[in-house]
Amino acid sequence: MKIIVPEITFKTRVRDESLGGDNPFRWQDVSSSDIFTGKNIIVLALPGAFTPTCSSTHLPGFESKYSELKAKGIDDVYCLSVNDAFTMFQWSKNLGIEKVKMLPDGNADFTRLMGMLVKKENLGFGQRTWRYSMHVIDGEIKKLFAEPGLMDNCPDDPFTCSDVDTMLNYLS
Repeated sequence: MKIIVPEITFKTRVRDESLGGDNPFRWQDVSSSDIFTGKNIIVLALPGAFTPTCSSTHLPGFESKYSELKAKGIDDVYCLSVNDAFTMFQWSKNLGIEKVKMLPDGNADFTRLMGMLVKKENLGFGQRTWRYSMHVIDGEIKKLFAEPGLMDNCPDDPFTCSDVDTMLNYLS
């Protein structure tokens, strides 16, 4: 049975030099189909921008091994989080992320439809995505590495199987 990624519209910001000024970005709707159709994609879903594990290990790991992922036939790598486009942009800028594409799921639509929306109220985060990574070919989820213990208000932050090395081993 095929498992297909949810079809939603992401609210993104893209650079548009024709706008001029200090903030030459415009809104652009991007659909799941735009991202996944006809492509070989990796998505890493992270609980929050600027959070410790996401910022120190998870996202930088995929950035540092981006070339290795491309060598395995991957077209693009996306980092998804339940944050707005402005926060995702500043987070990538702060970390020097240049290869991994940031994908804001500000309304948590994609995350909810993936069954990965959890409450993190115990940390004051509200609703966030559970940590996972996945391999998607032409919209079909081929492999999902979800961290164990999916639950609301999880007392810890599992990071055991959604890392870049696990993904690279799977792709080998």
